[in-house]
Amino acid sequence: MKTKPSTGVYLRFLQLAEAIRGLPSLPALDPLEERILALIARAGEQEERLCVRDMMSKEQLGAPATIHTRLKSMRAKGWIMLSDTEDARRKQIELTQDAVRYFAKQSKCMVEATKSCA
Repeated sequence: MKTKPSTGVYLRFLQLAEAIRGLPSLPALDPLEERILALIARAGEQEERLCVRDMMSKEQLGAPATIHTRLKSMRAKGWIMLSDTEDARRKQIELTQDAVRYFAKQSKCMVEATKSCA
């Protein structure tokens, strides 16, 4: 079955993105952790501050305890780090350099997908 060009670009991107997921740079994330990582990346891109409490208040991600557990897991896996703020009780969530490189690779996959299907 032949796919439409617009569908082909996205499917090619998924194929390329799947290939970089297998690289040994960082441990895999579960789907909820991937959503959390995307939220952290978007906040960083928009230069918004995002602390642990802010993330735990996002009801669409589930219970605060679940979110906290996932943040601990992502930190242990090397995807995120917690930075101090002026208030010692609040920790800022940031991407690690490995996570930034992962998003850069994802971006290259998108560019490559659009080139190969054009």
